[in-house]
Amino acid sequence: MIFLNQLIEQAKNPNGIIGSMMLRIMNTAHTNMNKWALEKIKMKEESVVLDVGCGGGKTILLLSKINTNAKIFGIDYSDQAVKNSLRANKNNVATGKVHIKQASVTDISFPENTFDIITAFQTHYFWSDLEESVNEVCRVLKPGGCFLISAELYKINYHMKSYKTKVEMEQLLKKTGFAKVSFYEHANKKWICIKGIKESKSTNIG
Repeated sequence: MIFLNQLIEQAKNPNGIIGSMMLRIMNTAHTNMNKWALEKIKMKEESVVLDVGCGGGKTILLLSKINTNAKIFGIDYSDQAVKNSLRANKNNVATGKVHIKQASVTDISFPENTFDIITAFQTHYFWSDLEESVNEVCRVLKPGGCFLISAELYKINYHMKSYKTKVEMEQLLKKTGFAKVSFYEHANKKWICIKGIKESKSTNIG
């Protein structure tokens, strides 16, 4: 049990050599799920994208390849995750296409209506205050913008005491400013993707 708790803490906030190793493992383990989830959105040619809880940086790398003209930002609470993510995306960081920094989802240090798309992979079940976090995501998302959450179902069921169901998540997202909420479950019955579109006169991101 002690070892399991240590692993969970490293997953929440990776640090040191063990944290760095875990980040590299997660980069590999989550790639297929992340690719599947990213198929659910359409990016405009010059979208501004934020990956919350960017971990080891693989999702940022995927986003960079999907849209070579997008500007991509990443934040993570973990200093080790930021270091690993910067290293994984060093070429795009050098050109200014990618920007990564340490920050919390409850205090995203960007102005209102900054991003066209915000993603959160394998992370929302660790957020200490989900409602506050979703409110903060909505604040920095442009009207009509897309918020994409993806995770393994067993981790949601294990880590979360509330907001486990589609009904609860839809109520939360609509309460915090999302006009349309869609759910996708993979054929393997292991992955779920939740897509919220922020209220707008015209929602041009699908």
